[in-house]
This record gives sequence, structure tokens and C-alpha cells, in this order.
Amino acid sequence: MLVCIDKVTCLRMYNLIREQWERRIIRLEAELKHVVGADERAQSEQHLAWMRATKIAVIVSEEQGEAEKFMKWGLDIIPHRKLIKEGFVDSAGERIDVETAFKNGDHQFRVAIVCAMWLTGFDVPSLGTLYLDKPLKAHTLMQAIARANRVADGKDNGLIVDYCGILKNLRQALATFANGPAAGGNLDEPTRPIAELLALLAESIQQVRDFLRARGASLDTILQTSGFERNAAILIAKEAANENDETRKRFEIMCRQVFSKFKACLNEPGINDYRHDYDAINIIYRSLEHDREQADISDIIRELQQVVDDSIRPIQDPKLGGVLYDISAINFDHLRQEFARTQAKRTTVQNLKYVIEQKLARLLSQNPLRTNYQAHYEEIVSAYNSEKDRQTIEATFEALMQFAEDLTEEEQHAMREGLDEESLAVFDLLAKPDLTAKEIKHIKQVAKDLLATLKAEKLNISHWTDKESTRDAVLIAIRDYLWDIRKGLPQSYTPEEVQQKADYVFQHVRRAYPRLPSPIYQQPAS
Repeated sequence: MLVCIDKVTCLRMYNLIREQWERRIIRLEAELKHVVGADERAQSEQHLAWMRATKIAVIVSEEQGEAEKFMKWGLDIIPHRKLIKEGFVDSAGERIDVETAFKNGDHQFRVAIVCAMWLTGFDVPSLGTLYLDKPLKAHTLMQAIARANRVADGKDNGLIVDYCGILKNLRQALATFANGPAAGGNLDEPTRPIAELLALLAESIQQVRDFLRARGASLDTILQTSGFERNAAILIAKEAANENDETRKRFEIMCRQVFSKFKACLNEPGINDYRHDYDAINIIYRSLEHDREQADISDIIRELQQVVDDSIRPIQDPKLGGVLYDISAINFDHLRQEFARTQAKRTTVQNLKYVIEQKLARLLSQNPLRTNYQAHYEEIVSAYNSEKDRQTIEATFEALMQFAEDLTEEEQHAMREGLDEESLAVFDLLAKPDLTAKEIKHIKQVAKDLLATLKAEKLNISHWTDKESTRDAVLIAIRDYLWDIRKGLPQSYTPEEVQQKADYVFQHVRRAYPRLPSPIYQQPAS
């Protein structure tokens, strides 16, 4: 957040920032052409994508005749005022107001330029940096400083960049509002000595070094080598982090400690002594993140010498600039053979877990009765995390491969039943043991027709889940349909069973269809 002295300055700074932001994007695009290493390239592409996606907005209060006032400065407030009033449009076509967007740490609205708004009574835990170009005092200063000091996951401290020398005012504000000398207390210095901050950064970097060294990896090798040798060193470091789920989480926490402490010292000359260490740690961390975000079966195959069966059907993917593969046609035996030869077994197991977790999450969200797959997966992971030897790693890979095949088989379940995924979920909720073939056929039709009826009528109402009256209307419609003698459930269902099935279907519909089309069933197959 940038705090400017007045509204005109806010707009002028917006134009300057946008100009420099675009220039930075152009430089990054040019630099990307010369990046050789796969991990460095992935990190650069991620940084570039973040820069392109970031939204910057001016947030100032409205006043009478403001359009003419700003035009005198050669500035146009109208598009900014429209954004403040109407907000952003998300990927689903829904509008989100600027305040909600900025408070959401995952939203692309990342830079707010303000004058007086949002300085007090505005809580944004994810806000990491506050740029102050406006003299503030007393309570207003304390409130503004507090904007950057909220606690949030992955955030070690807030960074205040002061352009107008407010340290004296901050001491006075603390004396007044924080039980300082005026109240008989001891007033601590509001800022920390740079030497202390740099020492904390050095300590965090050393912790990462020690972690890697204890597992046969070296941060210095990444720093001192290049090309294939450096890529091999990065892979060894990833193997060290991927020893099991606990070590992976611990390593990522240590990395984030380095990043937050580095950021706290960003404007100090002494930070350059630690920049290369920071860059090396960042490469490992981003490479692990890239594995999590991009992993699919085809990625694993490419990393394992791209050994695939001739029957695999390639699909062009413009986002990745290459091909994806139909998982149902993959030759898993070839994949197993390549795993036996690779040195990066832990990283491969971790990447395969990501693939399975994505697929499992999608299948569970589409059909709540697939919890047996979740339980089985947790058993595999638990066994893997309890042991660290080579035999356990190889056994885990084999178990995960079989599990992946089972999930692929489950994905074909709807097709075998003559249903799609949406109607299969309703059918599974309506079915019960010991049904005759005729009853099963009838219930399949009930599932399809009930879902079609709900979509055509009750689920078409905007935000139907928000109001009790519209929720009740959906539940009643489900009950009436299932009770219908001609098109409802078979006579073998007791009144209690019909009531129970209606409740099951309603809970599923409420979760899966907050709007049409369903966001759950729109998810692409992984």
C-alpha cells in the first residue's frame, strides 16, 4: 500500500508506477529469452506471470466536481471512480468489491494507492509493505503502521518504507498510545537496528545450509556452479527436502523465514552480502513450488526420460507450450521401469503425490461417496512418512502407481453406468444395497431427470444458497420428486429412506451447485 499526501498525487503516482511496471515486464520478457536452466526459467516465468497479473488501483474518496479538478492536472479520475464503485470481475463473471479483493491475499489486486481511505479501521493481515509519503501523527500514524503489522501465515514482519521521516512522530505516538514514558512505562525503540536484522537473516540462511548439508546436499554447490552441474545440485537439494512430508514442510518454513527476513532488510546496503544465498534458496523453493503447481503424469514421464507407450494420445496445451497426455493411455509399466533408474526417487514420489491429490480432490468434490479412496491414500502416505529407506520409497511409488490406476478406473465409472459425472453423483446418493436390475435402471433415470429439473427451475435462481426461502424451495422440490409414485424412487424404499435420500441429495446440490454451471464439474481433468 502506498500512502500519498493528496488525491492528485495518488493519480500521478499511479501513472508513474504503471509506466515503470510495464517497463519492468518488458525487461523480464527480454531476460527470459536468455535463461537456460529449467528451474531458473520456471522461476522467471512465474515472476513474469505475477507481474502481468497484478492489479494496481487508486482508492480515494469521492467529492463534488472531482472530474474537473483532476482534469486541470491532466488526470482522469473517471475510470478509477468506476473501479472503486463497481469492483473487479472474477474468472466466473462475478463482481467483487475492491475492499474484499484487497483483503483476499490470493486476489490479483496487490497494490493500493491511497490518501486517507483505508488508513484506519481497515484490517488486511496479508499486507506486507506500507510506503509512507504523507506526514502522519498520533493515532492516525499508529493505525497506519498497524496496517502492515497484522499477523498472517507466511508473514514474519511488516515493512514500512518511510519517505518523509516519521520516526520522531512514531516515538511520540508510542509514548502516548503504548504506555510509554508519559504513562510511567519504558518505551522501546520502535525500529530494530539493521545489524540485528542482518544477523537474523544470516542465522536463517545458515539453518537452510545445515539442513541441506545434513542430507548430503550443498547450497554452495548451487552458488558456485552452472549448467548441468548446477541443475544436478538443485535436484539433490530437492531430494533432501522431499525426504518425507515433514522434512518438506520444515524446509519450506525455513525458506520462508529467509524470504521474510531478507525483505525486512531490503533497503539496506548490507543486504547485498546475502543476495546470492537468497537467490539460491529461492531457486530451490520455487522449483519445489513449480513441481506442486505444474505436476501431472506427463510431467513425471518427461522427467523420467519421456518413456511413454505408443498408444498415448498427445493434446496440445497452449499454457504449457507443449503436449499433455491422456492418463488413461499411459503405459504404467514403462513409468515403473524409468523410476527404477532415476536418482530423484523422493522428488518423483512427491510429484506423483501431487498428481494424485489433485485428481483425488476433484473426484471427491464431484462425488461425496468416494471417501474410501481418500482413506486408502492416507494409509499410503502415512506408511511413507514413517520410514525413509529406499525399499519404502520404491514400495510407496508402486502403491501410488496402483492408486493412480484405480483413480483412472473410477473416472470411467460414470461412462460404464451410462451416466455423466453429475448424474452419477446423484445416482450413488440415491442407490442402496440389494436393488434389482430394473430398480437400478429406474434410479439412474431418476438421477438424470431430477438433476435436469432442478437445473431448469430452482438452481437457476441467483445466489439461491444465501436465502432460507430459496434453500427450502430446493429441498421441497427434491422431496416431492422422490416421493412421486410414477417418476420417483421405487416402492421398495421406505418413507424413512426416501426422506434420508432427499436430505443427502439436497446437501450435495447445495455444495456443488451454488451457481450454474457448477464450479465443481467445470474443473478440468487432471
